Amino acid sequence: MYDRLLLPTDMSPGVDRAIAHAIDAAQRYDAELHILYVVDADAYSSYPGDEYVHEFEGLESALEQAGENAVTEVADAAATADVETVTEIRHGVPHEEILTYIDAADIDLTVVGSKNRSGEYRQLLGSVAERVATHAERPVTIVKTPVEDAS
Repeated sequence: MYDRLLLPTDMSPGVDRAIAHAIDAAQRYDAELHILYVVDADAYSSYPGDEYVHEFEGLESALEQAGENAVTEVADAAATADVETVTEIRHGVPHEEILTYIDAADIDLTVVGSKNRSGEYRQLLGSVAERVATHAERPVTIVKTPVEDAS
């Protein structure tokens, strides 16, 4: 039913449930697991820099390294479960990059983690998971983690 699954990750607290769910689904369907980390361009382009870091280069590099660590950690866990993986680091607006990747890589199912927060918080800030689920033209599974479990 599914040949290619996507797990976008930022390795934030609580994403473990989504990782486990994606690896389990990939095993069940004998599917390839794509692991995507998006370096949020807004995070480093708004950074003013200081005398030790020229503009945003230091922060951008740190975010790229965090992304490499994140996809490697998930790929290692998937390899332990005999799941074939493809890893990718992209720069941009997270939900936009995820949606672009879904189409470009012909992803059959996307598994995203989301912290289960109150309605007021969600209305104020929204979430990448909600944007992906709303705008994706292919199936999306949202794996929720209660906020108290995510810390």
